[in-house]
Amino acid sequence: MNQNRAAIRYAKATLEFAVEKKAADAVEKDMREIAATLAENVELQNVLESPIFKAEVKKNTLLEIFKGANEITKGLLDTLIGNKRIAMLQDVAYKYIILFEKMKGEEVAYVTTAVPLTAELEKKILAQVTKATGNKVTLENKVDESIIGGFVLRVGDTQYDASIANKLNGLKREFTNSL
Repeated sequence: MNQNRAAIRYAKATLEFAVEKKAADAVEKDMREIAATLAENVELQNVLESPIFKAEVKKNTLLEIFKGANEITKGLLDTLIGNKRIAMLQDVAYKYIILFEKMKGEEVAYVTTAVPLTAELEKKILAQVTKATGNKVTLENKVDESIIGGFVLRVGDTQYDASIANKLNGLKREFTNSL
């Protein structure tokens, strides 16, 4: 089973349990904190992925960093450590957030562009994504100059890459394969 499918399964199980215990909002807050912390801290990611550090060290480190977390979140950490899957914690957190937003009938569309979106263009994108998903959608714009132009749109697990960098890479692969 690939890591993405496993992350979805852990996230679904955690969400179902959190809903049952009426703690889904608190766990979602924890998942946002976990995702942000891991995104900002490469050293922590390396510790979680490293086979050199013992499971107990990883567990104690995470429990110290997230000591205010809900018991369900702490249980997820224990489960992932016990199953030797703690390296996928960030993926599980992202999947939980996506599933929670879908459950509430909301989604977040992430648009990566080379320059910031104008208000007019943002409204057009929001209207199209809302029409396509049928859910209430909020838009988050990330600026990444490396895509050169165009955009990358990600809603849930679906990604549409209309960036110039992606098109150039496609042409490069075609030329390389035809030699």
